[in-house]
Amino acid sequence: MGQSPIELFVHGGPIMWPILLVSFVAVTVVLERVAFLFKENSTREPELAAKMLELVEEGKIDAALGLGTPSQDYVARILVYTLSQPEDARSSSFARAANIEMQRFQQGLPILDTCITAAPLLGLLGTVAGMMATFGALGEGDIGASAGKITGGVGEALIATACGLVIAIIGLLPFNVLNARIEKARHDISDASNALDVATKKLEKRSALAAR
Repeated sequence: MGQSPIELFVHGGPIMWPILLVSFVAVTVVLERVAFLFKENSTREPELAAKMLELVEEGKIDAALGLGTPSQDYVARILVYTLSQPEDARSSSFARAANIEMQRFQQGLPILDTCITAAPLLGLLGTVAGMMATFGALGEGDIGASAGKITGGVGEALIATACGLVIAIIGLLPFNVLNARIEKARHDISDASNALDVATKKLEKRSALAAR
């Protein structure tokens, strides 16, 4: 259109301010979540969690706790919390610790989802405002004299709509990537839960055979 971003922003009308705010919030959430995932990936120690489960199967609970306590791996943290509880409370303890970890992964996602939903709606609102200005100019009677107002209203409508759609489309990609990472974390935690159940049952069976 031969206009700079600032000129497009101005011609987009007042609705561009809330659209700008939504885009700023979305970018902030995405950057924070990306930094969080980099930190979590750097602290992952799947082999340590596997070793802890081996120690549990051998009945060496204290050794498993000593191995996992210094770790920042989220699966190891769940196992440490679970194993530090009484045996009859470990199932509920695992679920409680898993929920806490999943809340950390899901933090900010509802805000990003709201931004993705709100951006095109704000663009649509800008479209309505621009078209109202256009029809208002048409109602003045002299179309030639009101040509500037008419084109200005149409331009406002198109700019607001385009900006809202661009924000929603750009925000959708990191939103889906973050959701996929959350599902992976949920899968890792589920695997650890199943492995802990198996290790506990093997330990109980071994203890029962030794007591005979």
